[in-house]
Amino acid sequence: MDFENRIVSPDYNFTEDEAELSLRPRTLNEYIGQDKAKDNLRIYITAAKQRKETLDHCLLYGPPGLGKTTLSGIIARELGVNLRVTSGPAIEKQGDLVAILTSLEEGDVLFIDEIHRLSRNVEEILYPAMEDFSLDIIIGKGPSARSIRIDVPRFTLVGATTRSGQLTAPLRDRFGVLLRLELYTPEQLSEIVIRSAGILGIEIDKEGALEIASRSRGTPRIANRLLKRVRDIAQVEFDGVITEKTARAALERFEIDELGLDDFDRKMLEIIIKNYCGGPVGLDTLAAAMGEEAVTIEDVYEPYLMQIGFLSRTARGRCVTKLAYDHLGIPFVCETPQQSMF
Repeated sequence: MDFENRIVSPDYNFTEDEAELSLRPRTLNEYIGQDKAKDNLRIYITAAKQRKETLDHCLLYGPPGLGKTTLSGIIARELGVNLRVTSGPAIEKQGDLVAILTSLEEGDVLFIDEIHRLSRNVEEILYPAMEDFSLDIIIGKGPSARSIRIDVPRFTLVGATTRSGQLTAPLRDRFGVLLRLELYTPEQLSEIVIRSAGILGIEIDKEGALEIASRSRGTPRIANRLLKRVRDIAQVEFDGVITEKTARAALERFEIDELGLDDFDRKMLEIIIKNYCGGPVGLDTLAAAMGEEAVTIEDVYEPYLMQIGFLSRTARGRCVTKLAYDHLGIPFVCETPQQSMF
């Protein structure tokens, strides 16, 4: 299975999602949802501007596709400063980070995506930069080596991660603002779909927007992607207007059901149910049965199925819950001690 081509994948895809840049909100007022994080961030930004100080370093964490990159751009724009964007895997050497930090201007926002993937050596260079706005650099080797300290402009680091638990404690403790982004409700996603449709010039009614939103796994990135694909179906086979009927017909063609599950998700659940009596089944065994790598199942398939209560992890392996049986229309007869808890 080519999970990278899944229409309900929350991960960023360059060729598909570059057009989404125009859909991203530019201010906090335009940003829909995440009310708690947004309200707190507005206070922090206002206070920093009133004191004429840089904003404390911010850590944004949560599932992919919820708007962490978008929010970093909004932070820079609300502060009236420049934004520099990079990612953890792209910073391979200490020199790469030094070059980025020394090129910043006073008050700039540096956004590091997937910050948990920074190497340990690079991360250690970041500590004094975050705390003291300085860099400790070793020049030379052996007995002639000496350490020099270089001052860097005061800046705000905005880190984004989908795995906050993998951040080292010293790095996490240096962030003054921690904001968790939650999955969106269908009503919030419906607002996003209507806004995106207006930008793209797509005719859509409220019922059609809600139909797309309810199958978007609580993720704006998926909602925008589905909107574009439903637009294609509406344009070719209908009158060009996305109604509830049009959206439902299009999404059924894509094999995306009312909860946002696609054929990959259903196949995984059916394999566990039919081959292993609903579980428990080990990750490696399940990966072999599906013809997928274990890390793909763990990172791509499992999170959403666990969020909606269709899959559980136990000490002995993965188990399908009764909710999944009911959704798939399969009689719940192979009950195990783990499943009986659900």
